[in-house]
Amino acid sequence: MNGQPQCPHCIQDRWQADAEAAGLQWAGRDPQSRHHGFYIADCRHRLRRQFELIKRAAAGTCDVRCELCQQQKEQEEASAQGWELIGPDPNRSQNYRLYQHQACGHVQRIARANMQTGRFQCSSCGEGWSSAPSFLYVMKLKLAKGAKLIKLGYSRDPVSRLYHQLLKTKETEAQVLRTVPISSGHTAVQIEKGLHARLKAEHPDSVAPPDLYADELRVKSEVYFPDVCQVIFAMLDAIKAEEDS
Repeated sequence: MNGQPQCPHCIQDRWQADAEAAGLQWAGRDPQSRHHGFYIADCRHRLRRQFELIKRAAAGTCDVRCELCQQQKEQEEASAQGWELIGPDPNRSQNYRLYQHQACGHVQRIARANMQTGRFQCSSCGEGWSSAPSFLYVMKLKLAKGAKLIKLGYSRDPVSRLYHQLLKTKETEAQVLRTVPISSGHTAVQIEKGLHARLKAEHPDSVAPPDLYADELRVKSEVYFPDVCQVIFAMLDAIKAEEDS
C-alpha cells in the first residue's frame, strides 16, 4: 500500500538500453550486488559496473574505461621509454604510477604524463641535464593567423620539447627541421647563447617580436622570421663539423 511495485523485466530493459547507449553489451546483473551489472566492452573484456555509472555514460557525462586495456596501454608507454609498469602510485595520486627502470632495476614514482613524453630522469642512473647529451634544433612554425617563424634552441628531446612544452594550441603547425647532437646540455646552452647573440647582432630585422606569437608559443624570445633560416643552417653545419672532428 505504501510502495509502487516495478516490473523486473522493464527494469532490465532499461539497464540494457543504457548499456547500448554507453557503447556496451548487456551481460546480466551481478547476483552479489543489487547496484551492479556485467557488461561486455568493444575490446570483448567483461566489466563490472554500477548501474548509475552506466546511466551517466549513456547520457554522455562520463566514459567507461576497461582497466585491462588501460593497463596494457600504460605498459606500452612505459616500455617505449625503457621502463616497466609496476602498478598504481603508492601515495594514491591519480596522476602518478609506480615504474621500474629496465636498465638498472630502480623503482620510481613517475607522473604518467612525463612517462608519455619522456621528460624525466631515472633518479638512480640518470644524468642531469647539464651532463646528459643534448641537441641544438631548428623548428618551423606556422601560426594560426598565417605567420611563418623559425625557432632555434636546445633540448635533450626536441620533439617532446616542441609538442609538450612549446606549443600552446593545436592550431599551430609545427615541425622539427633539423637537429645537431651535442655532447652535453652544458655545452649546448653555451653554443645556443652564442648563436642567438650573433643573430641579434648581424640580423636584427629577423628577430620576431614576442607579441606576434605570444598567444601560441610558451616562449618570449629566440624566435625568428624564415629569411634567416639558411644562415642558421650554415651555423649549425659549422658546429656539426667541429663536433665531429
